[in-house]
Amino acid sequence: MNALLRVEDLSVRFRLRDAVVQAVTDLNLSVRRGELLAVVGESGCGKSVLAHALLGLLPANATTTGHAFLDDIDLVHCGEKKLAREVRGRRIGLVPQSPATALTPVRTGRTLLAETLREHGRDAALATAIAADAGLDDTDLDRYPFQLSGGMAQRLVTALALASDPPLLIADEPTTGLDRPLVDHTLDVLRRRCDNGDAVLLITHDLAAAERVADTVAVMYASRIVEHRPAASVFKTAAHPYTAALLDALPDRAFQAIPGHPPMLTALPAGCAYAPRCPRADQQCATPPTGPVACHHPLVTS
Repeated sequence: MNALLRVEDLSVRFRLRDAVVQAVTDLNLSVRRGELLAVVGESGCGKSVLAHALLGLLPANATTTGHAFLDDIDLVHCGEKKLAREVRGRRIGLVPQSPATALTPVRTGRTLLAETLREHGRDAALATAIAADAGLDDTDLDRYPFQLSGGMAQRLVTALALASDPPLLIADEPTTGLDRPLVDHTLDVLRRRCDNGDAVLLITHDLAAAERVADTVAVMYASRIVEHRPAASVFKTAAHPYTAALLDALPDRAFQAIPGHPPMLTALPAGCAYAPRCPRADQQCATPPTGPVACHHPLVTS
């Protein structure tokens, strides 16, 4: 099946006064219709920057190279006008990581949902059903954003992202602030979209969430994807040492912290960025590894 989203050699750099932040480096991935791809990794590895790059939401000091094709649109080079008129909220829906900054403070949830539905040619009366699908009570729709708890606000931005019924949904930490039942509810909503033929790019640090719903997992470390394989294979037998260490940190596994710290994105090494923390590292790791498992000494080779 052809990919709905195809990202090729995507890199993002932020220019500071005295340094350059290498936020995303040579990233390649694709998402097919009906697929849920989970991008996982430690905080600061570049996951959210990827989402913002695809939607043209990076600050002015960012430089983006490479390509990201949504069907026939190159999201990197198509320009702000096309992104605003044809892509954002229409062909790609976004569940933002920080709902408090994404909600208009002088509009109730019901008003926001109704306006969004009308803008996309849908019946405003669908607001109650869409909110319920996101796990939000109908009575909560009549509250203003400042009257909502963090979890309620998260559910509202999820409902707003669903309102236009986009073919691709980017969900950036969509379960933040939710208790476990609502986490599972939200994940089930995302899974149903894929089962109905849409696609979801799930950005999360919650490995249990990724294991529950993902078809494919892309593991990011220090701006690069180090493992990109079917979810069942990743969680059964991790191939990259970093992936294995992430899984070993889970409470239901070894519950063992990864030693050391990720490198600064302003000073990435020329070779494998994980080598200083990796027990399998040797001189070969001074050169950059490539492939779906970016490691010179993978734990599995198939």
